[in-house]
Amino acid sequence: MSDIDLDSLVSLCKRRGFIYQSSEIYGGLAAVYDYGPYGVELANNIKQLWWKDLVYGHDNIVGLDSAIFMHPKVWRASGHIANFSDPLVECRHCHSRFRADELLAQAGVKANETMSENEFNQLFDDYRHLVVCPDCGQQNFTAVRRFNLLVESNLGDFTGSGAEPVYLRGETCQGIYVNYKNIMDSTRLQLPFGIAQIGKAFRNEITARQFIFRTREFEQMELQYFVKPTEDLEEFNQWKEQRWNYYINNLGISTNNLQWHKHEKLAFYAKAAFDIEYKFPFGFQEIEGIHARGDYDLSQHQKYSGVKLDYYDPISHETFIPHIVEASSGVGRVFLMLLAEAYGEENLPDGSKRIVLHLKPALAPIKVAVFPLLRNRPELVAKAREIFDQLKVHWRCEFDDNGNIGKRYRRQDEIGTPYSVTIDFDTLANNVVTVRDRDSMKQESINVNELIAYLSSKLN
Repeated sequence: MSDIDLDSLVSLCKRRGFIYQSSEIYGGLAAVYDYGPYGVELANNIKQLWWKDLVYGHDNIVGLDSAIFMHPKVWRASGHIANFSDPLVECRHCHSRFRADELLAQAGVKANETMSENEFNQLFDDYRHLVVCPDCGQQNFTAVRRFNLLVESNLGDFTGSGAEPVYLRGETCQGIYVNYKNIMDSTRLQLPFGIAQIGKAFRNEITARQFIFRTREFEQMELQYFVKPTEDLEEFNQWKEQRWNYYINNLGISTNNLQWHKHEKLAFYAKAAFDIEYKFPFGFQEIEGIHARGDYDLSQHQKYSGVKLDYYDPISHETFIPHIVEASSGVGRVFLMLLAEAYGEENLPDGSKRIVLHLKPALAPIKVAVFPLLRNRPELVAKAREIFDQLKVHWRCEFDDNGNIGKRYRRQDEIGTPYSVTIDFDTLANNVVTVRDRDSMKQESINVNELIAYLSSKLN
């Protein structure tokens, strides 16, 4: 990762069609974003790699796609209605609202977001003299109060009768917990086994800033791994190691930009909790949480639903509620991490500068770009189209005949395309194309008949 500021990443995302502000023509919607043509490709690659590693890479992990809308009792059982909240404080001068723990952190005071409202107020009062409103610079704040993050919906309430509200899910894991018994019964899985899910979640964040790092609509990638109570910490440590290595080996993240954060104050039901943090332009922040959650989740849903969710061990003949090890990450955060890690600004020998995304080929939105040297020569365009049609069967490719070759190279560098293939007059005469490597910028002449094998050796 270069020393890059967040504004440079935001600019690249808008300029090259990775990320757009949602509803931009109407002034946008705060903390909600749309993924453009290249953004959706990168996001899909992130999800596919995660799915391949966990679901296809383990014979005891299966997938699930649960509904966004769930019965209201799910959120009562999980504790979200009572406890899913952030500490809210408001500036009395400009009426901007902030998370109290984030304001304290800016003043150099560490606060645990799980603290009670009274604990937050006591801590905030002790350090009010250090806390300044980021918007107006004043130091006049209200008391801290807990603000629930669940997003309500009127689904099915056609008369406004005030029936119990339905919520957009605040996290995807609850859909896994309530389907645990269905999956166990239909697949005959035995412990330990996991259920993986990728899906949208929604949170009414107080201060959703730092681009796509914290948004009100986001996509989670979650593994819930069900284990014997006596084996949960052993499994937890194994998953810590696996998930750490995934970021290094599968995504190509430098160990210098990763660190562990241990949760010192745990939820009452948890045994251990660690976050993997990445060094973003705004500092180290969480990209994935690995938690030993005990049997709290299944116990709560058994209690509120009245349906037995215990497990019978056919070997020991014991009956118990499984414990859960969780590995949870967000697509948007991994996306932003990959952009920050891959982004480079390089000075070239001719005095110009290029911006390039050094993405691993498996992650790159476009694998191969195909250029006819000149767009006004039909024979070159036709040959380029022929080669493009051959390559697109194997990889996500892009045909580009707009502008001179140098400008086309620069566009593909910013997108992160590993290889560009140029069709020129040598192609027509000798059946040879020029293949350019994104990272080294070296060019190599390759016979068209050998092109697919050559690119396969590089991309696969």
